[in-house]
Amino acid sequence: MSDVVDTTKAGAGKSFDAEAFARNLSRAMESSGQALAAILKAREGIPPHEAPAELNELVKTFGAVAEYWLSDKNRAAEMQLSLGRSYLDLWGTSMRRMLGEDVPPTIAPAPRDKRFQDPEWKSNRFFEFMMELYLLTTQWAYDLVRNADGLDPHTRKKAEFYVQQVTNALAPSNFVLTNPEVLRDTVASSGENLVRGMRMLAEDVVAGGGHLKIRQSAAEDLNVGDQLANTPGEVIFQNDLMQLIQYHPTTETVLRTPLLIVPPWINKFYILDLNPQKSFIKWCVDQGITVFVISWVNPDKRLGEKTFDDYMREGPLAAMDAIERVTGEMKVHTMGYCVGGTMLASTLAWLAAKRRVRVTSATFLAAQVDFTHAGELLVFVDEEQVSALEREMNRAGVLEGSKMAMAFNMLRSNDLIWSYVVSNYLKGQQPAAFDLLHWNSDATRMPAANHSYYLRNCYLENRLSAGTMVLDNTLLDLAKVKVPVYNLATREDHIAPAESVLYGSQFFGGPVRFVLAGSGHIAGVVNPPALGKYQYWVNDKIHDGPVAEWLKTAEEHKGSWWPDWRQWIEDLDPEQVPARTVGTEALPPIEHAPGSYVRVRA
Repeated sequence: MSDVVDTTKAGAGKSFDAEAFARNLSRAMESSGQALAAILKAREGIPPHEAPAELNELVKTFGAVAEYWLSDKNRAAEMQLSLGRSYLDLWGTSMRRMLGEDVPPTIAPAPRDKRFQDPEWKSNRFFEFMMELYLLTTQWAYDLVRNADGLDPHTRKKAEFYVQQVTNALAPSNFVLTNPEVLRDTVASSGENLVRGMRMLAEDVVAGGGHLKIRQSAAEDLNVGDQLANTPGEVIFQNDLMQLIQYHPTTETVLRTPLLIVPPWINKFYILDLNPQKSFIKWCVDQGITVFVISWVNPDKRLGEKTFDDYMREGPLAAMDAIERVTGEMKVHTMGYCVGGTMLASTLAWLAAKRRVRVTSATFLAAQVDFTHAGELLVFVDEEQVSALEREMNRAGVLEGSKMAMAFNMLRSNDLIWSYVVSNYLKGQQPAAFDLLHWNSDATRMPAANHSYYLRNCYLENRLSAGTMVLDNTLLDLAKVKVPVYNLATREDHIAPAESVLYGSQFFGGPVRFVLAGSGHIAGVVNPPALGKYQYWVNDKIHDGPVAEWLKTAEEHKGSWWPDWRQWIEDLDPEQVPARTVGTEALPPIEHAPGSYVRVRA
C-alpha cells in the first residue's frame, strides 16, 4: 500500500493536510446524509416490507442462476474451482511481478474500456492487482449465466443484464481508495473533491424527488428556446396533451404536401431541433417543406387517466385536422420517431380501418411495430414486472421521468451512469454543457393508463403486428396501411434494434423503403449532411431474415440519409406552392416556438 501512497503524493502537487481532510470528510458526510434523507422521504407512504421491484427481480433472477449451479454437487464444485484457479493464477502472476519479472497480465480490459485508462492501473502493482481481480470475477460471473443451460431465454437475458449492472457498479474505478486518479485528487485537495461531489449528489437526489437524477450536462448555459430548440416558429394549436408548432418558411416555394412529425412522448421533441447546425427541423424548413411538429405535454397526476386512444385522438389526428385548417391540405407526409413511430403506425392502421385518406407517406425513425426482437428493453418486460410498475404508477398517476431515464441509462451504464458518478461525485467536477446530454436528462413523465397500455399491447403481448390490437374500439391491421413507407433503422441501436425494425417492415401493406443508417438510436437519426459523418445502406429487397443477410446485397452511401429521404418524398409528390404564412385567422399563433409545454421539467 505504501506504493499507492507514494504515487498519489507524487502527483498531488502539495502536501496532504490531515486536519483539513477531517473537516472536509465531515462536510461530505453531512451532504451524503442529506441525500439519504431525501431518499427516505420519497419512501414515505410505501409499506416498509415492500422492497423496490427492481431489487425483487434481481434477487429472483440470480436465485434462478444459483439454483441451476447448486442443484448438482459436481456443477457447484466446478463453479468454485474455476474461480479458485483464476485467483491462484492472478496471485502467482502478482508475486512474480513483485520479484521483478516481466509477466503478461492474467486478464486485460477491453481496448475501449475507459475506466482503466489511467497509467497507474498498469504501473502500480496494487491497482493492477485490483483491476485484474475485478475483471476475472466479472468474467466468471458472466460465464455462470452463459453456461447455465437450465435457464429459459428471458431469464438468461435478465441475468446477463443484472450481472452487467452489478459488476459495473462494483468496479474498483467507482471507489475512492481503489481508483488511482480519484485517490490522487483526494490527497491533493485534502478531500475538497468529496465535499463538492457529495454536495452535488444531495442536489441531484433532491432534484429527482428522492431518486438519483444524474446531471450529465451543465444546465445553466443551455436553455430551451435560446441555445436549444430555436428554429423560428409558432404554436398554432394546443389541447391537454400537445402543442402543435408550425415553423416559418425560409424558401419562396415549398412542397405542396406538408410534413407532420410525431416525436416520442417519452422524451422531448427538441432532439430534432438541438441547435441550427444539428436541427433536422431547420434542415427540412430550408429544404422547402412546411413543417409541423407535435410537442407533447409533460403530464402530471391530473392527466394520469389519459389513454393511448387519447394520445392518438388528441395527438396526430388533432394535428392533421389543424394542418388542414391552416394549409387547406387534407393529406400530409407523416414522420414518427421511436414510440412516436409506434403511435403513428397505430394511427395509420386506425385511419385505414375507417377508410379515411389523410396521409401521403409515412416515415419511421428507429421505430418498432413488432417487438419480437425488441432488444435490451425486453429485460424490463414480463407480467410480474409490468404489474409491479402498474402498482407504482397507480399510486402516483404517472411514471416519473427519472425512472424511465434511469432505465435507458442502465442500457449503457458505464457511459451514462458510472462515468458521471466518478467525475461528479468522487472528483467533484461539474459536467460541461452538452446539448445532447442536456436533452437526455430532460425527462418527461408518462400517464399511467397510456404507459400501461403501451407496455402490455406492444412489448408484452406484441399485438400491433399480430393484428389483435384494439384502439378506440377499432381492430388494427397494418396490412391495410397502403401508403408508401420510409423505414429507417440504425445499425447500433439498443432501443429499437435494426433487426426489429427490418422484421417489422413486412407487416405494412404498401411499398416499404428500408434504410439502415450508421451509428445508434440518436446519432444515426440526428446526422446533418454538413457533418459528413457515418453512412447509410439501401436495398429494395425486404425480407424477414437477419440484417446481415439484407446487408449483403445493400448499397452503401457515405454521409447522411436526410437527402435520400428528401428526394423520396419529392418523388411521391413533387408539386410546389408558394411558401405559407404561419397560422390563419381561424388558428392564429398562440405563442412562439418551442412553446410552453416543452419547458416543463419533470
